[in-house]
Amino acid sequence: MSFSSLFPKNKPVIACIHLAPLPGAPGYRGDMDTVFDQALKEAVLFEKSGVHALIVENFRDKPFFPESVPAETVAAMATVTREVVRAVTIPVGVNVLRNDAHAGIAVATCAQAEFIRINIHMGAVVSEQGIIQGKSHETLRLRRTLRSPVLIFADVGVKHAAPLANRGLGVEAKDLEERGGADAIIVSGKLTGSETNPDDVDIVRANTRVPILIGSGVTPENIHKVLPKADGLIVGSYFKKRGIGENHIDPARVRRFMKKMSELKKR
Repeated sequence: MSFSSLFPKNKPVIACIHLAPLPGAPGYRGDMDTVFDQALKEAVLFEKSGVHALIVENFRDKPFFPESVPAETVAAMATVTREVVRAVTIPVGVNVLRNDAHAGIAVATCAQAEFIRINIHMGAVVSEQGIIQGKSHETLRLRRTLRSPVLIFADVGVKHAAPLANRGLGVEAKDLEERGGADAIIVSGKLTGSETNPDDVDIVRANTRVPILIGSGVTPENIHKVLPKADGLIVGSYFKKRGIGENHIDPARVRRFMKKMSELKKR
């Protein structure tokens, strides 16, 4: 599988399904039915609105484990993701926050999802959860061991973090492709919902041949600035009420965004 075979239509919009707090998280309310119902409702709504793919995230499990998540999180992510995969016909991905790529590969493979997002695939960063190191050497070997077709979408200059040693976006992007085996690279702003700097996208584009996704901050007002530079968009916060990531989906905002996207692609 490749990015182009997964997304034969140009410039996909990938919507985030931010799961309700899962078992073990501080905010969990003891009711998995609510988690399932919300995820499936959002998945169906997104597909009907013309979104091209989904990514399932344990977004509301804050504060996150910096690396490995516990068994209950893996179990919850796997069962919910499998139900989402069965409910839609568009590709589905997985992001096990904060940075459990091992769990992500396992969940995506067993749930028959198509890709994962890894926030720190290589290098080391100082994040809101302390120092996190990439484990690309383990992630790619696990994918091979499982004979998994799951694609790896890796962040460069990951949000909510700063590199321990700043080698520059260009060098990081080149390493993600050439030494980390990333199938696509994600460029984001500094925080959740923050606008992505178009200049950062240009730097990454000049240093890699793999597809580039914009990972945060895209709205109908600024999409014209980044769409020509990107191979796809990941949208989370904008699709929520008032554009706040913690809120529930606002169907009107989803329709507005996809309408603008369609207009620009026709041009």
